Amino acid sequence: MMFADLSPIPITAAVSTPNPLASIDAKPPESGTALPTEPEVDPLADPDNGIIEGRKRPGYQPRLPEKVTQDNIGAVRPPPPEAFPTDEFPIPDRWRLIQSLGLVKERWFDPYHQNTYKGDRPISRAKVPWLPIKGDDWFFVASAVSDTVVEVRTFPIPVGVQTTERPGNLDVFGKDGSEVYSQTFILGAALIKGLTAFKPPEIEYRVALAFNANYVNVPEKRVLFVQPSKPSHRLDHFLGVQELFVDYHVRNTSDRYDFESIRVGIQPFQSDFRGFLFNDQQLGIRYFGNRDNNRFQYNLAAFWRLEKDTNSGLNSVVQRPRNDWVFVGNLYRQDMPFPGLTSQITAVYNMNREKNRVEIDDNGFPVRPALLGNLRGRNYDVVYLGYNADGRIGRVNLTASIYGAFGTDSQNFFTGKKSEIRAGFAAAEASYDLNWMRFRLSGLYASGDKDPFDNKETGFDAIFENPVFAGADTSYWIRQTIPFAGGGRVISVNGRNGVLNSLRSSKEQGQSNFNNPGTMLLGAGADFDLTPTVRLSANANHLWFNNTSNLKVLRAEGSIPKEIGFDLSAAAIWRPKATQNIVFRLSAATLLPGKGFKDLFTNRPRNSQYCSLLANVILTY
Repeated sequence: MMFADLSPIPITAAVSTPNPLASIDAKPPESGTALPTEPEVDPLADPDNGIIEGRKRPGYQPRLPEKVTQDNIGAVRPPPPEAFPTDEFPIPDRWRLIQSLGLVKERWFDPYHQNTYKGDRPISRAKVPWLPIKGDDWFFVASAVSDTVVEVRTFPIPVGVQTTERPGNLDVFGKDGSEVYSQTFILGAALIKGLTAFKPPEIEYRVALAFNANYVNVPEKRVLFVQPSKPSHRLDHFLGVQELFVDYHVRNTSDRYDFESIRVGIQPFQSDFRGFLFNDQQLGIRYFGNRDNNRFQYNLAAFWRLEKDTNSGLNSVVQRPRNDWVFVGNLYRQDMPFPGLTSQITAVYNMNREKNRVEIDDNGFPVRPALLGNLRGRNYDVVYLGYNADGRIGRVNLTASIYGAFGTDSQNFFTGKKSEIRAGFAAAEASYDLNWMRFRLSGLYASGDKDPFDNKETGFDAIFENPVFAGADTSYWIRQTIPFAGGGRVISVNGRNGVLNSLRSSKEQGQSNFNNPGTMLLGAGADFDLTPTVRLSANANHLWFNNTSNLKVLRAEGSIPKEIGFDLSAAAIWRPKATQNIVFRLSAATLLPGKGFKDLFTNRPRNSQYCSLLANVILTY
């Protein structure tokens, strides 16, 4: 039997590993035959080393160096594990640890890096002893927004009855050009306790104040002021309270931080995904939370609607709130009925008790009751039941909403009698992404009133709409307010930043009106992300009245076609930092009137279309 040499082998010596089975089957070499010799190879040297750095030949295993031993007689042995403390070692927190290493230098005016004023790091209570806070993990969040709008537009402007800017002009409609300059500053602050990166805040205090200054110039009198002696331009300003609430974390319902919270005060709320029904900042109380690892979310809320400033649309806390209440309950479920699609069911109750309260806006125009029909005040109770969906099905992005409105109106302004409210609404928008392009199709249906005198109101109207749909405020019809001249004073066909033809005195201060012609819309659009900072959008919408029966009564006309016309718009958005901190937007829109619009607003032949040009700059800290 052959035995391997067990003596130490130098690192540079050749290594030959014998096969035990070979000693049994191998035959001795014949006499006189020279034994082949193996070449000496360095086991630590790989011939491929140096050719491709960091790579080695498959299957090659170099021999490791001999084990290094140390015999240090009298050396101190390491302490046993029991000698080490089991408590946590005091080290800087994860926010100040980075700063102690010199990796981040904080600057209060820098919104892009870690900043205590942006809630990236906790407050040092020693530096703010005057704050009534206890415990650790308090964060302060400051925000500032500058929103600048310059808008040039044309729309049908009726000539005043008492006087006009041009006494020799006998037309029903005057010149149609106007300009709007608006500057809004929003300052917000929040004090939050809790590590909100992975769980809801324990408590939050938030306030946001908005100051708006606006200048409007129109070519006719009695458009901006009820008094004909006042000029046809106006400079106005207002300070509104848009947020003022406390958010308290009631409890966690799972180890994944499913939670329940309650929020009290002036707070933002959107009842559906696209803001079709109720999208506003109002005084209320809201109980909300989630379940099943955030796959279920729910809201229970009650709002007492505040009065709005006439010209800025901001909340006025110096006036008594309206006798108008909104109660909301909704439930969201993710991945239902398809993965990637979130479904929501909602019930909203609007209780209005403003029958005996007359409201005059800041420009002198009556807004409640609306100056339509018998001019009497009214109350109404309306329940909206709806289903909403938002998400995707495969590669198709989808948003859909459907509502039914059911209730009673204390008096129909056509008949003076109590009426039932039965109205419906449906809207959907589908889009498809193809690389850097998104293509959209939109459709909307809002029922119109068929018979003004049947004591049944079937025209759909929202509580306070702010739709993000079919081009949003880039669209001419959604952006502009079209006055309903003849048959109604201070009444608009549609509201600013609204898509519904509701015949209201004001979206902000008027009451919902279910005696309206309804709305139908079909549209197509596309978004093009040319670069990470530049986006181009284009939209084309075709609009109709659903039913013109009440328009014919109010205008004392035998027939009014349904077609409103084509709404064409385009916008360019530039975000130079690829964030929302600096946003420039330039948009243009035009309305090509259809037969129904031309019938309502007979104008000079040169006004074959109406246009708007909008420039907007938003700076956010």
